[in-house]
Amino acid sequence: MITVGRFSIVLILVGTIVVLISAKGCGPGAGKDTGAVELRVTRDFGSVPVAQVTVPKVPSSETAMRLLEREAPVTTRYGGGFVQCVKDLCGGRTGGRPYDWFYFVNGVEASKGAAATRVRENQSIWWDLRDWSATDRVPAVVGQFPEPFRHGPGGADRLPTRVDCADVKSDACRAVQDGLGQEDVVGGIAALRTTAAMETLRIVVGPWAQVRAESALVQIEDGPAASGVYARMQNGGRTIALLDAGGRTVRRLGAGAGLIAATRVGEDPPVWVVTGTDAAGVLAAARAFRTQILRGHYAVAVDGGGPIPVPVGAGR
Repeated sequence: MITVGRFSIVLILVGTIVVLISAKGCGPGAGKDTGAVELRVTRDFGSVPVAQVTVPKVPSSETAMRLLEREAPVTTRYGGGFVQCVKDLCGGRTGGRPYDWFYFVNGVEASKGAAATRVRENQSIWWDLRDWSATDRVPAVVGQFPEPFRHGPGGADRLPTRVDCADVKSDACRAVQDGLGQEDVVGGIAALRTTAAMETLRIVVGPWAQVRAESALVQIEDGPAASGVYARMQNGGRTIALLDAGGRTVRRLGAGAGLIAATRVGEDPPVWVVTGTDAAGVLAAARAFRTQILRGHYAVAVDGGGPIPVPVGAGR
């Protein structure tokens, strides 16, 4: 028996998979769910806060658009289905670069207009006005942690969580599980490339050279247009190139550097990665797997100087 957060968990080792047998409470979010909806509005990849409010109760017919309109002045377009302006911040072009409003629901970019997206209890809605010259699609972000693990990605129901580790006995693997436990999320542990049910949220932990074979993750090497992540793993994983909002490399990290990011293939559940250029970098990233570090960022890199939100230097 081990303790994770407020849980006591009995573990049975079956092959390389740790199976969760019982836990006090009712699974993810036990004891913390209030039904409230969090609404956050930012600009420039979360770097500039605009508004944040917690709505204690929403009607069953609530949509992402109506929720936003009640909390801030909004101008819409295309028949009221898409946001043009929030307060005095509007989509358009600035300095020759395209800017528009995008929104995420529990860590996943919305796939339809806000007027058609129903809001459910315990959801986190994040609106961000950003430069989309590098990509108009960021399928998943880390900045709504502990979502999607507590209540499910997008508008989906809560899904099982599994931590897939290059070394299931490593300090990094334990640090990630501890980060989940602090948010009352219970995640099983498995070795890399262990078969998982399709509807499972996975956090892949290990040096990039060992985890890059994951089909959802290898696209990070091809930049934000492919993965939505404004960082690229290079030189076989020995270098992390940090990008700006335009997708240009502005900094490179070497030994001891790490990255926490999320991406997605099609409509599959998002896959998170806690990785690094080496074992030290993975451990640094795993220790940064905490709400206070991840919240409000698309992805986070780490080096000896601490966490680095990416894209780097986002802001007009």
